[in-house]
Amino acid sequence: MKHPMKASRTGSVLATDEAKPAEETPLPTIRVLVVEDHGPLRDTLLRVLASQEDIELAGLADSPVSAAEQVRKARADIALLGWPASSPQSQRLFALIQESRAPTRVIMLTSDEKDRKEDFVEAVRQGCCGIIPKQTPADMLLKSIRKVHAGEFWLDRLTTADVIRKLAKKNAASPARPGLREQSASLSQREREIVNLVAQGFKNKEMAERMFISEQTVKNHLHNVFDKLGVSDRLELALYAIHHNLHDN
Repeated sequence: MKHPMKASRTGSVLATDEAKPAEETPLPTIRVLVVEDHGPLRDTLLRVLASQEDIELAGLADSPVSAAEQVRKARADIALLGWPASSPQSQRLFALIQESRAPTRVIMLTSDEKDRKEDFVEAVRQGCCGIIPKQTPADMLLKSIRKVHAGEFWLDRLTTADVIRKLAKKNAASPARPGLREQSASLSQREREIVNLVAQGFKNKEMAERMFISEQTVKNHLHNVFDKLGVSDRLELALYAIHHNLHDN
């Protein structure tokens, strides 16, 4: 019988149901590095991760500085970062990951709702692939880890829209790359709808429901859009849409 975990005094991941993955075929092992200095939250994270057959603890650090020492050795797939992205320590960690070409993708754990928006923008600019509150239920935390490991970004719709708006303002003065207007003209009407929804922060499943198509069809359209526009991910696609007025204001 599974027992739900209680939240720590300062707020933590709340485990409502730690069900194992239902897939019949073995899932690839995901190596996770935990970077958190708050004891109760750190312990909760470790218990949640240990409950999953497809997740392995790659390391434990109480600061981004000590985490940086492990990045080269651990070769973690995911780093759960419980520190603000704007802190010098976190920025050093992001820089090290990029310089060393480590496979580590960072998910930032946030704790303060009031002043987190600017830090969200900084996190994405530094290369963060996911942002999730520390109070998030365990099942959603695990889902975010698996999605980010699969190459997706994990941001809720409001966070995505806010990050996109702020990044668009910061990049508004940047000249567009040659040929982008010609490339956008090659998009079909359906592909333009996809671009519009991505810019608004919708996820694949939500887009499929709104457009009355399958989730796989959405993925196929996204693949074609990425190829036609020469963008590498959803965030870059959203910025492109804003710069070229392909989104609803």
